[in-house]
Formats: sequence, structure tokens, C-alpha cells
Amino acid sequence: MDRETATPDVTEMPGPDARKWAEYHRRHAAPSTYVYDFVWDTTEDAIGPWVTDVDGNTLLDFTSHVASAPLGYNNPKILDKLDEFELRDPLKIAGQDFYVSNGGTPENPDLPGPSHLMDRLTDMTAHYDLDTVFLSNSGAEAVENAIKIAYNQGGHRGVTFEGGFHGRTLGALSLNRSKTVHRKKFPEVPGIISVPYCACEGDCTCGWQTDGPGGNRLADKLHPTRGNVDPDEVAFLILEPQQGEGGYRVPNEDFVADINHIQHTYDVAVIADEIQSGLGRTGKMWGIDHLDLDPDVITSAKGLRVGATVANEDFFPEEKGRLSSTWGAGDIIASAQGVATLEAITEYDLPANAARRGRQLTELVEDHDSDYIVDVRGRGLMFAVEFDTKDRREAVVDACLERGLLTLGCGYKTLRLLPPLDATEREIEIGANVLFDALDDPAVKQASPHPGEDVADVL
Repeated sequence: MDRETATPDVTEMPGPDARKWAEYHRRHAAPSTYVYDFVWDTTEDAIGPWVTDVDGNTLLDFTSHVASAPLGYNNPKILDKLDEFELRDPLKIAGQDFYVSNGGTPENPDLPGPSHLMDRLTDMTAHYDLDTVFLSNSGAEAVENAIKIAYNQGGHRGVTFEGGFHGRTLGALSLNRSKTVHRKKFPEVPGIISVPYCACEGDCTCGWQTDGPGGNRLADKLHPTRGNVDPDEVAFLILEPQQGEGGYRVPNEDFVADINHIQHTYDVAVIADEIQSGLGRTGKMWGIDHLDLDPDVITSAKGLRVGATVANEDFFPEEKGRLSSTWGAGDIIASAQGVATLEAITEYDLPANAARRGRQLTELVEDHDSDYIVDVRGRGLMFAVEFDTKDRREAVVDACLERGLLTLGCGYKTLRLLPPLDATEREIEIGANVLFDALDDPAVKQASPHPGEDVADVL
């Protein structure tokens, strides 16, 4: 497959073989979040955003596996760094009970491992004085450990934001405020305070700003004489520098300034959840680099291939055994992939490319005359199009799939696009044109709200 000439080529989506594979998978798989019956054929051609499914369809993938494959498929920027190594078994070890060397020296390894991944992460977060990393398996575990080390500093309450999504384990789940389906009937960590995530343009209409003693919902609660929450009880505040599942919302600058003030006034630790927004996706290495806010903890995962909780040494418990994970620092291949990914992102200055291609995509969509689009937002290649109704958004996802473009929904009626960080000008233009063609699909034009839809059921 030639990346420079590839185009979407679809006969039927899903095709007969994809339907068979999906049916076979569902025989024993618990119900989950599968969006459509796209089945990647790993034995066929794929590169960058271009992929072949089991029916021989060629598709343009603008999901990057929800940012978990930041350079798409079979990208030589990563594979070329790994091809030269002879791999051994086991490739996963009990990495927080034993150390691992993959040959060479610590400074010049034959194959980089968990130690080198942590070294790269601290280099990339040094401007926030974060110098220590705890590796785990997933983003949810990275968040779990972030809130654990925050609780260890003192306090038993946390602050989360409406629309937030932080993972599926019970602790992380307690912080989610995106869709009710994530949390209903599950027990939660007590003491979590929910406040609006202000993404308002111009005057605040979300309920964050108030006429109270602090002028915002959280400061009102924490005010030492007029509030109803003791600031000493609050261990942390967790936010996404750009919300993901909650609709790709970008925070208001005044809202960020309020958070900064609360952080320093009440000594509340700020956890930046960078699991989707980090690693160059927004046009900077970290989403929080866009904000006037210094995090006490950064959580990373997805494109990193492992979970990581990054903070200053003084923020972590000194006592051994407070944190541990069997496989956390012991996935040799994932760590090597993580290092190769970080090196590719920096070597090829992919955050800058994400910023350029994001501007291109924004201009193309904003210039397109559509009565259905009510907002275009995001940073870099963490890009979103909000439609007038949820039903319309769902119809657009299906129409794009039929034309060979993979997309995903988020929020209530928003479409998200996450092209690979090294997407080319040509690929962005092709993807945009497929989207525009999908908008003319009869099913999209005829879409309407479902009877009884209530945004409160989702947010």
C-alpha cells in the first residue's frame, strides 16, 4: 500500500466476512463499546491512517484507536526502531519485583525498557518539576494511582468536572461525569465534589461563575467562612485539559485562572488527565501546555502503550508496598514501543504537524456550508464537529463508514476525528471530503431527534 496514493475503496461496510468475524467474537465477549463491525485484517496492507479490513475494503482511519495508536498502522517511524531487535520470552515480567536489562548499558541500551520510558517521560514533564514515574497497565490504573498518592498527601475528598471521563475501574469511575451508563448501580468512592467544566465562549452560561464569595462554584464551596466544604478535606482536583468522552470541550481561560487560584490558595493538588489529550495530540506535547496551570500530577496512557502516573518525587509515598503492580513496569515490548513512540513524536516534531493539520481541518470544515453543524472545536488533531442532533451525528458516523472513513462519536451529539499525528495535507483533505460527501447522504438529511431524548440521560 502506497500511503501517498491510497484512497478509500469500499464495496460494502460491513462486508460478509466482517459480519462473520463480529458474530464469532460476540459469542463469548461481554457487551462493550464496539461502534460498528469494522474488522482489521492484520495480515493485509496498512500504513499510517490507511487500513484494510477482512473484506478487502481500504479505509481511512481517523480514530487512531481513540488516540491509542498515535501514528496509525505499521508506521515506519516506530517499526524501524524495533525491527532490529531479537525478542525473547517472557516479554512481560513482574516488573515491580524485578528489574530488566535488554542488553547494552543503561545509557545506551540495545532495546529500551521501562527504565528508559520513565526517563523520557520525566524529560518531557521537567518544566513542571515532575521527576518520578509509576508505571501501570492502563489509563484507569494511572488515574487510580494518581488519586491514591494525592490522598496520601492528606484529605479524603476530590473534585471532578461535569462531562469528565477518567476510566472504568471503580475509583476512576467515581470521577466520571460523562454518561450515566458508566456509573449506574456501581458503588463509588465517597466525598467526590462535582462542578461544571466551563468551556463557554464569552459570558459563562454553564453555572461555573457565580455571584458568591469566590465568584465560581468551587471557590464558593471552599471559602473558609461562607463555604460548605473544608479545604483541608480536599486532596485533589482532576481535569482533562481538553475533555474527551465529554465532547472535546476546550476550557475557558477564566475558568483555568480560577482553578489556578484555587490550587494555590487552598493547596489542592491538580491532576491533569492526559490519557487522550497528551503526547502531541493537541499540537503541544501535553494538553495542559496550552493552559496557564501547572499540574502536580500527569496521567498518561493510550499512545504511551502503558499507563503512567508522573509527579514530583516528594508527592509519592516513601513507604514500599504502598504502590505496586505485577505487570506495571514489566511489559518489555510495550515499554519499547512507548519509547519509540515518544522518540518519533519528538524527532519528527509531530506536535507541530498536529497543529498545522488541525488548523487545516478546522478551516476546511468551517468553510463548508452545512446547516447541520453547530460547532467546530478542539486543538490540533483532537478535533470535533458538533451536530444539531444526536440522531444526525449517528447518521454521519454510519455514512462516513459506508464511504471508507472511520470516525467516532463523543459527548452528546459530537463527532470526533483523531487522525495520526503525522497525517499529511492530502490525507486531511481526503478525510474532510469524505465527511462532506457523507453530509449529503439521504439518511443524514432525514435524521431527526429520537422521541424523548434527554441530554440529562447522557451528561
